[in-house]
Amino acid sequence: MMNKTQRHRGTEKEIFYKELTDRIIASAIEVHRNLGPGLLESGYEECFCHELYTQNIPFERQKPLPLEYKGVKLDCGYRMDIVVKNTVIVELKCVNKITSVHEAQTLTYLRLAHIKVGLIINFYTNVLKNGIKRLVL
Repeated sequence: MMNKTQRHRGTEKEIFYKELTDRIIASAIEVHRNLGPGLLESGYEECFCHELYTQNIPFERQKPLPLEYKGVKLDCGYRMDIVVKNTVIVELKCVNKITSVHEAQTLTYLRLAHIKVGLIINFYTNVLKNGIKRLVL
């Protein structure tokens, strides 16, 4: 039987990611609460980044994602919307619903960036929690 410390040690990263993604989601909810649905993605991105900044959550915006093909890094113009603490990719959307294409894009970004956790946040929904998808690679 494992003791409490042994169980915790094995899940430390998962707990860290959950706490971090909870903070990211709370920031997105704050933006959505103030703006509501119906704006362009660029407006939400600007406000969301401001919210992350005010919450002291380190992030990179529009981070380039080079594609490596047969050992050669190619700049194909791919950019991740937001990368938080080099740990979580956040893809922002303003669409009717999150589809399998959005999920595939985010999973591919996770794989290429060697990051394990991604969030798709769709600001188009009336209730933001219904527009959030958490993906783990």
